[in-house]
Amino acid sequence: METTTSSDSKADEPPADEGVEADRSMSRSDSGSGDDSLDGLSDRAPRCPLTPSLSPQKRTTSQSKTEPPLLRTNKRTIYTAGRPPWYNVTGTTFKEAFVIGLCGGSASGKTTVANKIIEALDVPWVVLLSMDSFYKVLNKDEQELAAKNEYNFDHPDAFDFELLVTVLRKLKKGKSIKVPVYDFTSHCRRKEWKTVYGANVVIFEGILAFANKELLKLLDMKVFVDTDSDIRLIRRLKRDISQRGRNIGGIIKQYNKFVKPAFEQYIEPTVQVADIVVPRGGENFVALDLIVQHVHSQLEKREITVRSALASAHQGQPLPKTLSVMESKPQVRGMHTIIRNKETNRDEFIFYSKRLMRLLIEHALSFLPLKPVSVETPQGGVYDGKRLSGKRITGVSILRAGETMEQALMAVCKDIRLGKILIQTNHDTGEPELHYLRLPKDMSEDYVILMDSTVSTGAAALMAVRVLLDHDVAEDKIFLLSLLMAEMGVHSVAYAFPKVRIITTAVDKEVNDQFHIIPGIGNFGDRYFGTDAPSDLCESDEGMDF
Repeated sequence: METTTSSDSKADEPPADEGVEADRSMSRSDSGSGDDSLDGLSDRAPRCPLTPSLSPQKRTTSQSKTEPPLLRTNKRTIYTAGRPPWYNVTGTTFKEAFVIGLCGGSASGKTTVANKIIEALDVPWVVLLSMDSFYKVLNKDEQELAAKNEYNFDHPDAFDFELLVTVLRKLKKGKSIKVPVYDFTSHCRRKEWKTVYGANVVIFEGILAFANKELLKLLDMKVFVDTDSDIRLIRRLKRDISQRGRNIGGIIKQYNKFVKPAFEQYIEPTVQVADIVVPRGGENFVALDLIVQHVHSQLEKREITVRSALASAHQGQPLPKTLSVMESKPQVRGMHTIIRNKETNRDEFIFYSKRLMRLLIEHALSFLPLKPVSVETPQGGVYDGKRLSGKRITGVSILRAGETMEQALMAVCKDIRLGKILIQTNHDTGEPELHYLRLPKDMSEDYVILMDSTVSTGAAALMAVRVLLDHDVAEDKIFLLSLLMAEMGVHSVAYAFPKVRIITTAVDKEVNDQFHIIPGIGNFGDRYFGTDAPSDLCESDEGMDF
């Protein structure tokens, strides 16, 4: 989705330009999930070091409180507003995305209307989904007809409605989805599909957006864009010549034979199901303003608070069976003594934190399922051993403090894939917000090690687990690892996701009014990275407030 971190731009933080790119041809909030979702960014932005320089630093903010929630570079616009919780304390998706359907004739200005709605809405995580992406793959005979402008692309049979309904239904429910990319020159789908995730609002536009009954059920608002036929023809000529490499004669022939009859037979009659008709398209600011006001009112009804609900729940309950706390041997207790001591210097804090992380990772790996396997030794004997029963292990860190555990994971798991999720606490609402994610492709069969340095209320961990589930990771294959947890956080995660394995080196009983663990360890990120938060920017145990 097209958002990114807005708090810190230091080398020890994900740079502001490393957020998920804004791609208005697809969405204003495109997930960026997948190995290649941020191609080229590594050449422009320094990678977050696991062991930063030992000189203390001051945090700097990349935006002031009076500036709009976006950053602009020479190549992209990055929206810095985060996504608030879309689930309740049980971890269940509480609010579906609000879906606006835009229908109208070819070149009526649907995309222009959609982009103007996006700009006027001024809310993060908005997806623009085009029906053009869902043209069917043409066979050889159909491709030959298309090359001669003899194929009817405006007929309902030209679209893959089954795939379209499946994708829109999953997106509405908050799931990660893959959208085909259609090549209008070769009339086929490209190999690489677009990954989209996390929409608060979905704007779905297409010439036959209202032509399917199952599609209509998914639309919360239906808008018909009504534009004069002569204007539509002129726009189509300009578009198909400049963008799709077609000649004037072929365009006119196709328009008269297919486009105009299809509009009269399939598109124009659907105006009857529209909630709003917008004459003149993107120039009708009165109609656009009405649409935006209605969407805002609907979004306000769907607001939910999570952190305060977590703070008042599960008090006095026994610790869950899914929790595993490392045995507090003298060595472990000694390391806790050092890193909890406020007088410990940064060099020692980093050293003993790393030692503890390595022990935690080794302990966590013992919970992975193993299958028996026999191997032949160099002496010709047979050894009956064990091997991981599963596809592979993937590590996901909750930025920024969770990233400090990556080095320990890579030290014991060779060639492991890594993902990152940035969750920050909104200073005004007190709620966690999702700002950035980059996850490896095809995680559905992986065992996922989810890492955060500390867990107090569990709000950030809850959001991170929900993100993984939305990307089809099995709940019982998620292992939440943290150096220190509060009982409240343990209960919150276990109650919402009873199959998630929770593993830590220690559990403290209390959380104070600022949601900090007591007696706790202090602000792990500041102590590890050597940052000193200014008075108007504080970091909780679970993410940065801004």
